[in-house]
Amino acid sequence: MQPKQTVLRIANKEISLFFSSPIAYLFLAVFAGVTLFTFFWGEAFFARNIADVRPLFEWMPLLLIFLASTLTMRMWSEERRSGTLEYVLTQPVPLWHFVVGKFLGCVALLVIALVITLPLPITVAIIGDLDWGPVVAGYLATLLLGAAYLSMGLFVSSRSDNQIVSLICAVALCGVFYLLGSKIITDFFGTTASEWLRLMGTGSRFESITRGVIDLRDLYYYISLILVFLALNTFSLERERWAATGNKQYHQGWRTLTGLLLINALGANFWLGQINQLRVDATQGNQYSISSATQHYLKQLQEPLLIRGYFSNKTHPLLAPLVPQIRDLIKEYEIESQGKVRVEFIDPVMNPELEQEANQKYAIQPVPFQVSDRYQASVVNSYFNVLVQYGNEYQVLGFRDLIEVKASNESDLDVKLRNPEHDLTRAIKKVLHSYQSGGNLFDTVKGDLVFNVYVSADDALPQQLQAFKRAVENEAKIQQEKSANRLKVNVIDPTADGGKVAEQIAQDYGFKPMATNLFSNERFYFYMTLAQGDQAVQIPLDDMSASSFERNFSSAVKRFASGFTKTVAMVTSGAQFNQLEEFLGAELNVVREDLTDGSVNGEADVLFLAAPNNLNEKQLFAVDQFLMQGGTVIAATSPYAASLSQRSLALQKQESGMKAWLAHHGIEIDEKLVMDKQNVPFPVPVTRNLGGFSVQEMRMLDYPYFIDVRGAGLQSENAITNSLPQVTMAWASPVVLNAEKQKDRKVTELLRSSDKSWLSGDMNIVPQITNDGVTPYIATGEQKSHLLGVITQGRFDSFFAGKESPLLKQESTAENADGNSAEKNEASTNTVGSVIQHSSDSARIILFSSNDFLSDPVISMASMANGGQYLNGLQLFANTLDWALEDEGLMSIRARSNFNRTLPAMEHGTQTFWEYLNYGLALLALLIVGFVQHRIKRAREQQYQQWLAS
Repeated sequence: MQPKQTVLRIANKEISLFFSSPIAYLFLAVFAGVTLFTFFWGEAFFARNIADVRPLFEWMPLLLIFLASTLTMRMWSEERRSGTLEYVLTQPVPLWHFVVGKFLGCVALLVIALVITLPLPITVAIIGDLDWGPVVAGYLATLLLGAAYLSMGLFVSSRSDNQIVSLICAVALCGVFYLLGSKIITDFFGTTASEWLRLMGTGSRFESITRGVIDLRDLYYYISLILVFLALNTFSLERERWAATGNKQYHQGWRTLTGLLLINALGANFWLGQINQLRVDATQGNQYSISSATQHYLKQLQEPLLIRGYFSNKTHPLLAPLVPQIRDLIKEYEIESQGKVRVEFIDPVMNPELEQEANQKYAIQPVPFQVSDRYQASVVNSYFNVLVQYGNEYQVLGFRDLIEVKASNESDLDVKLRNPEHDLTRAIKKVLHSYQSGGNLFDTVKGDLVFNVYVSADDALPQQLQAFKRAVENEAKIQQEKSANRLKVNVIDPTADGGKVAEQIAQDYGFKPMATNLFSNERFYFYMTLAQGDQAVQIPLDDMSASSFERNFSSAVKRFASGFTKTVAMVTSGAQFNQLEEFLGAELNVVREDLTDGSVNGEADVLFLAAPNNLNEKQLFAVDQFLMQGGTVIAATSPYAASLSQRSLALQKQESGMKAWLAHHGIEIDEKLVMDKQNVPFPVPVTRNLGGFSVQEMRMLDYPYFIDVRGAGLQSENAITNSLPQVTMAWASPVVLNAEKQKDRKVTELLRSSDKSWLSGDMNIVPQITNDGVTPYIATGEQKSHLLGVITQGRFDSFFAGKESPLLKQESTAENADGNSAEKNEASTNTVGSVIQHSSDSARIILFSSNDFLSDPVISMASMANGGQYLNGLQLFANTLDWALEDEGLMSIRARSNFNRTLPAMEHGTQTFWEYLNYGLALLALLIVGFVQHRIKRAREQQYQQWLAS
């Protein structure tokens, strides 16, 4: 008989024996019950609010220890006790056939158990956006880990004739392999020793695969364990065949072969530990692989870049497991750079010279952590820093920059790396660009630039502008020399040659003649543009000094250069946006702007209006002319603003001052609030009376004003939103577009509510809590999807077209109020006024119809509801800026931090339905397995009776 047939017959026999007794059903029932209970209750799946199945595998290494030991305890012990082992040993069939057959029988039962749990990921996929990569990897890891434990259990069972002894010893052996890589053991050792122990632990290897990274080193580790213990099982049985006077050379060959197998398996694991390339990232979007954006920045390196990790061997137990993860990632940078990145890992405590350099030169200081156990508490000064150095430029990342902490409760903290690739690449980008900007500015620009000065003749210019014209011409010559003649300078009088140039710039840029006041009939031109190809940037006049021109000219050149930190001019009212500023400040230069002088900072690349409040005509003119210059205006505004504190919540109307301006450009915001059945819970402190004592607890209430935008509500074809799992829009209003005014522009709808949303004019937004509980919100009127975020791009006509500049109007009004004459107004040259009539096609308005969704209180409340720091809203806005600045590199990496996808809001009854549905499906699967096995058994009995009758 062929070996394959023999092995399969033995495996079929073991499976039949399993199902002929209660063992198989008990095993399957316990496995299904414990996993389901752990998933829904132990790990509080719905409270986590994350669309993944990590809780399914969280306790699997421990659960499989007991289940695999229970399953294998009788496999050989029962054979030995009943005397059938002697029959097996006397068969002419090689013993490895019996060993592999029994092993496959046990694995088949494990596979059936895993199949029973499949309704769990299917359920999560139905109610949320599930990434199937980590799910497949998790099942593969569970199968391999279970198979390794089964091989250990079979080996132990072959050494004893007592099932209980076999059970205890198998649990102990499997437990030792699990504990080797666990924090219980590794906390006693330094970082290096802990890494080696984690390489030997079954649990730590299991965690690596369940992340979604299928590594050849982990696969080989489990396969080697299986082969080693199956070989030991075969060897232990083979020894019982040997007689005392047997063939000693044959016996020695078996010992040598088994010993070599053990040594090779151990040696290969340590050798493979040095290889990082042989792995597959199964996650959606390749969360754990070096991205193309990182590769782009690494290719720009001209000199060696140093990445040095300062990690203490003795650190906080929650940080210790993160060290090997970030070290592996840093090694990927070294491999991907092809020699351009040099990587070092040091323990500063063990190297006093490097520690002194870190303290004095890079200001890297150890952080004191309190470490305690049941016997004592101590403080450990630990390093957890990464230095990125390029030339004389460097950036230091501390543990606060690299990790995030999520608290399920006061005692349960989940500490993990936030998004290490984004943080490292951002640091590389900073040092690279800082190093580049230290040289000639034009070295960072590809191609030639054209500087056009559209200025009237001297006799038509006010005296102050004549001097400014000379300063501009002198500075232009200096810049032309710096550019090695890559900068072409044109000084053009628009009124010459019959005014053809004046007509052209009026048509192309909307440039009209300027004036110094309302009472003078003298008009002149003084516009400056810097162009490359079809792209042109207007250089503002500002205070008409040589220094201001040099500053504004450099800012304009940087628009065409790569590698410079962009500037965002941020206009805010009374709302707090500190978290947003801090989040953006890591990558962008955020400057506060009040627009009171009627202009936007010349260094600004993007203008952001955060909850604008009563913008006057002068401020609105600044916004309008920034757009007319081809700029991007981003506004987070609506007719309502919330006043939120610990004890009160109120909504009031807020006049932005932009209503007429937006309507002029074909955008209107309805004075209603959007309410949506698909929403994010609202955390409310509720006081309950328990036996005369008042107890305050935080309850998550259904709150339709916190719109949960996800799935079809997020534009899938735009880089701003296609990588976001969800965005919470607080107290938002519907956006209505004027199709007639938008017909020549490109319109992109970014955010929409679900089709279960409706409109409300009620300004009482406080959840109504009565003695009977929370008053439910009832939908009124038509339910449909509403637009909450939009981009409109193209040519815009100025809101002030055909009108005099408000700058001149206000100055003249102020001077007349002081009793000054018209003659004085005519002589005034402090203010030059003009109105750019229309924009270029590159102008953009990006609107989000909520004043509060980016404010500090709302972000804090969303974080409270999420159980950890909520970043989706901040990431949405950061993506918006990256898209507007055409810098999608870090945006693509930032999106990789969103692999924890949130679940949509659902009522408790719906959650209970899904829980009981999964329990019911597991029970149904057990009944189906029992029925099928019963039918198979009946068929075999009938075949046996027919054989006897024949």
